[in-house]
Amino acid sequence: MSTRARRPARRGDGAGPSSWKDRPVQRWTLLVPVKPLDRAKTRLEPPAGADRSELALAFALDTVEAARSCPAVARVVVVTPDERVRAALAGLDVSVAASAPEGLNPALRAAADGLRGDGAGGPLAAVTADLPALVPDQLDRVLQAASRVPLSFLADADGIGTTVYCARDRQRFAPAYGPGSRARHLHAGAVELGLADVASVRRDVDTVADLASARALGLGPCTSALLTRAA
Repeated sequence: MSTRARRPARRGDGAGPSSWKDRPVQRWTLLVPVKPLDRAKTRLEPPAGADRSELALAFALDTVEAARSCPAVARVVVVTPDERVRAALAGLDVSVAASAPEGLNPALRAAADGLRGDGAGGPLAAVTADLPALVPDQLDRVLQAASRVPLSFLADADGIGTTVYCARDRQRFAPAYGPGSRARHLHAGAVELGLADVASVRRDVDTVADLASARALGLGPCTSALLTRAA
């Protein structure tokens, strides 16, 4: 069983080479939560020829594929109770955790607890599954910045929600996703990552306008293929 990591020293308290900023960081484990497809993307009006569940699955697959290609990511764990999602991931180099608790945050915390039970170490992050334009190098910049502080997050394109939540010490992993999550993460002491040029990591998709913005950034292959077939 792994020992509990020390809390980071506060700035100005004489922290030396062992401070969070200077300590080498392992590559990240990434949790990608995917809710049941029949309840996904209820605010999104799908194009003719496609449906919400198909779009939600395509978004998730593109997000996972981009995450797997990110240099800072060691392992991707998809958290979902949906058998269709699990079947679509078969053959990919990802782990799947069946989310028993109801709700996004309880499911993420349960998955994190399961990883601790396996003795897994290293930093832990959660990434929303609706980033169909995600670029691996941009996600890498986010995770590199997150490695410099104990807790951090990246706000979504609207500046209200959260797309990425990071805990360098996984014992402190306590995501608070949902409407207004940016404010909740700030209140909990997480540092907001004010990065430029990471638009693909901020662009989650909940509405038709969001999808148009993601398309302008460049959609991943699964979402692009689905929309091409629908058209």
